Amino acid sequence: MIERAGAGPLRRLVVLRHAKSAWPEGVEDHRRPLAPRGLRDAPAAGRALAAAGSLPDLALCSTAVRARRTWEMAAAEWATPPTVRYDRRLYGAGVPELLEVVRETPPEVETLLVVGHNPGLEELVQELAEDGLDDTLERVREKFPTAAIAVLAWRGTGWPALAPGTALLTSFTVPRGAKQ
Repeated sequence: MIERAGAGPLRRLVVLRHAKSAWPEGVEDHRRPLAPRGLRDAPAAGRALAAAGSLPDLALCSTAVRARRTWEMAAAEWATPPTVRYDRRLYGAGVPELLEVVRETPPEVETLLVVGHNPGLEELVQELAEDGLDDTLERVREKFPTAAIAVLAWRGTGWPALAPGTALLTSFTVPRGAKQ
């Protein structure tokens, strides 16, 4: 399936939904922090990405506090975190906005990580995935919980070529950190 997606190098889009957030009274949505479970799950997401060999060349992250903190805690699990670009357009973005941001990625980036929010991320994965290995696509359709990681693979000469139905969902995991 990946072969039909086009010519060029194998590229991976790694989609990470922010970890579980808190809902403190009087705090606007953009400033909501991570909940205790989120503080455990964000590092677990970083470990899962490293164990799967899905470390990115570049990360794009929403400016929301819960997304930024998820990124920081996940990346702290890696020896050499990549460059991160914080982009307000990822906050509350739907598929068209998410694709716009992804398509701006430099062509030398082969693995891109996007840290953001639902429902946009779940819809993006479903829109891009022509198919999934095993039951991955069905699992995404059932639920895309906090700290979930979806990895999409496709072939293309550059990120502007990424289009609906051109990717294969190669993995879908929901790492959970151990309670202390």
